[in-house]
Amino acid sequence: MTDTFMDALVKRRSQYALGKNLPVSADDVEKLIRKAVRLAPSSFNSQSSRALVLFGEHSDKFWKLTTEKLREIVPADAFASTEAKMKAFAAGAGTVLFFEDQDTVKALQEKYPLYADNFPAFSEQSGGMAQFAVWTALASVGLGASLQHYNPVIDEAVAAAWDIPSNWKLRAQMPFGSSEKELGPKSFIDDEVRIRVFR
Repeated sequence: MTDTFMDALVKRRSQYALGKNLPVSADDVEKLIRKAVRLAPSSFNSQSSRALVLFGEHSDKFWKLTTEKLREIVPADAFASTEAKMKAFAAGAGTVLFFEDQDTVKALQEKYPLYADNFPAFSEQSGGMAQFAVWTALASVGLGASLQHYNPVIDEAVAAAWDIPSNWKLRAQMPFGSSEKELGPKSFIDDEVRIRVFR
């Protein structure tokens, strides 16, 4: 494990104050996301994770769509804070939508029936690793991001807006952009509570 990798882990935080000032080009961000998704591990090397990368107007469109879908279910007297949150996400330079390919999951269930019940969970774990890989990669070049979950409320609208294959299941959304606010210190619970070591 290199210091560079550990430094990237330290930088990876939930940043909600996002801006559109990318420290690197959009092309470089795209390449970084592609590489992170490609290199993220997956069970049985299934490579089940899929990503939709939205920049600029497409990202704005996504958060407007999400706002309108939430308006249908959030009580009117509580909607102002929800709308403010959507505007904060839209203030970023882009959004990554993460999906898991259900055809890949089904194919593995058929090929390995002994583990059939486990493959949906394996897929979720693979998706989590892809999300973590992308988030850490973005942090490594100075981009802020956070991970959101507005699925399944937005699933059908997203599929229609960007012609998403029916076998792609939306699992998470990651708005990203320039970090417009310094983050405070992060608190940690005692390692002894979380980690046990026997030698």
